[in-house]
Amino acid sequence: MATEDFKRKLTAILSADVKGYSRLMGEDEEATVRTITAHRKVITSVIEKYRGRVVDSPGDNILAEFVSVVDAVQSGVEIQEVIRAKNAELPEERRMEFRIGINLGDVIQEGERIYGDGVNIAARVEGLADPGGICISGSAYEQIENKLALGYDYMGEHTVKNIVKPIRVYKVPTGPETLEKVTEEKRPAPGWQKAAVAVVIALLVVVGGVAIWKSSRPPTAPPVETASVEKMAYPLPDKPSIAVLPFNNLSEDPEQEYFSDGLTEEIISALSGVPKLFVIARNSTFTYKGKPVKVQQVAEDLGVRYVLEGSVRKSEDKIRVTAQLVDALNGRHLWAKRYDRNLSDIFAVQDEITKNIITAMQVKLTEGEQVQAAARGTNNLEAYLKCLQSNEYAHRVNPESVALAIQLAEEAIALDPEYAWAYYNLGKAHVVAVWVRASKSPKESLGKAMESLKKAIALDSNLAEAHGRLGFLYAMTRQYDKAVAEAEKAVALNPNSAMAHVMLGKTLVFDGRWGESIPEYKKAIRLNPIPPNMYLYSLGLSYCWTGQHEEGIAWCEKSVRQEPNSLFARLMMTVVYSLSGRDEQARAELAEVLRIQPKFSLKGFKKKLTYKRQEDREKFLGALRKAGLT
Repeated sequence: MATEDFKRKLTAILSADVKGYSRLMGEDEEATVRTITAHRKVITSVIEKYRGRVVDSPGDNILAEFVSVVDAVQSGVEIQEVIRAKNAELPEERRMEFRIGINLGDVIQEGERIYGDGVNIAARVEGLADPGGICISGSAYEQIENKLALGYDYMGEHTVKNIVKPIRVYKVPTGPETLEKVTEEKRPAPGWQKAAVAVVIALLVVVGGVAIWKSSRPPTAPPVETASVEKMAYPLPDKPSIAVLPFNNLSEDPEQEYFSDGLTEEIISALSGVPKLFVIARNSTFTYKGKPVKVQQVAEDLGVRYVLEGSVRKSEDKIRVTAQLVDALNGRHLWAKRYDRNLSDIFAVQDEITKNIITAMQVKLTEGEQVQAAARGTNNLEAYLKCLQSNEYAHRVNPESVALAIQLAEEAIALDPEYAWAYYNLGKAHVVAVWVRASKSPKESLGKAMESLKKAIALDSNLAEAHGRLGFLYAMTRQYDKAVAEAEKAVALNPNSAMAHVMLGKTLVFDGRWGESIPEYKKAIRLNPIPPNMYLYSLGLSYCWTGQHEEGIAWCEKSVRQEPNSLFARLMMTVVYSLSGRDEQARAELAEVLRIQPKFSLKGFKKKLTYKRQEDREKFLGALRKAGLT
């Protein structure tokens, strides 16, 4: 062959085929040929409309080339919409759904035919598209990112057959709304118009304080440093495991921190409701807040494979949310997206992020599981925002903030009396008020907490957190059977909830079932690997109670090291040392208890011991007497 018979060129390639074509042919060859012929005719017409040409069309495949990637993507979107309309006229079992892949690459042209990696990549990218969907390569994305008014879902890097390097792949949205967006290519405004717009914007910023949103690309970062399974603090779970890092607040107002934190917590909560996942608790991931951390280090610290990062910018009634999911074991970005929406769309954004994460991790959900994964919301946006603020203030655990948490939860309820999460927040805040001694009447506060939690459950029986906290309150009021039943319900509803496992452990202890509490505490610590102090000393006490003194001492010592000025950590350390026969160390720990709270006494503490069994109460108090407490 003479060299003049072929040439190389850079071109945009569109590859399409029919999903399930062999099945259609096997069922009815003649009908399939008629349908594919009709479809091919309209597809060719659309391709020519956008200045493309069909290179080849064997069987159910169509290969076309375009001078412009913009033309190729516009053509692809319109093709899918036209085919969707034609399919609506056919019986469901005879419908043909095309997958489309688009690439910008170097090809060899021989006569009317084209060959080479550019064509092969388009075909491989097509194979990654959903039926009725479009995928494009990274090289194509770079050409259209800022030219078409679309949002693209980053699907990560894919290793495909006969292509040496992994390919970045992006999903292009399809549907009527998308078609409207792509029918006109964005063209630059004349120079005078640009100057005029710039002047107007500058005046608006000065006079009206208009928020200017800085453009930022969805994350398309190169691979990160990989995590080592051998270095992980915990073995990897036998199901997809994920840690959601606190979303960065990019708003100029630091008071908007509650919004970014709230969004993070809502995503964690939604993912936790999926039994097929393993989700690290908020308490652990939020220890990284504001710190420059590597994904690899987070994965190793927490024992997970996937890490989600993101940022939030809120300005008046607009939000920008970016999120990216990283596979820490291979360093690849599996999915990334930017959402520019109205604030009122926040629930939809939460649900989209959750669904995209689940899809990227290749987890298939049943219909019931999909419902569970949806973000809990309210039709009243103001009520939702007040709940986020209430939750944030409750986490600060001080008298001033808890008073605000109660007030904001009550305001949310006033705005939406049917909002279950608002009642849960109110109940939690009343409990916190007792913990931090902000309540004038602990008995009254606990009563209000119980009432609020019951109302939350009445409105939403699937609210695991409410069942767990209600179980603990039942135990505190000596309703042991109810306590265990509610805590077991919480774990059944959300096995990913560290709090639910802890509450079950606590209720089992109050019911005298110390041995059964140990696995619950251990599950809680695995889900919350950087746990609150209470997890540690509770497990230590249960170990000691069942005669496993050394394990009990080890966990209580961890608790004291983590929080040396914790009254309860020192108290449990005293009891464990005393029961283990380490009398001198028990007396030293008791001295620390009295340093922290000089008026601490057996008489005052005795009232707070609500163990079901008398022997458990006497055993605890006896250990303190032995250490020297009067």
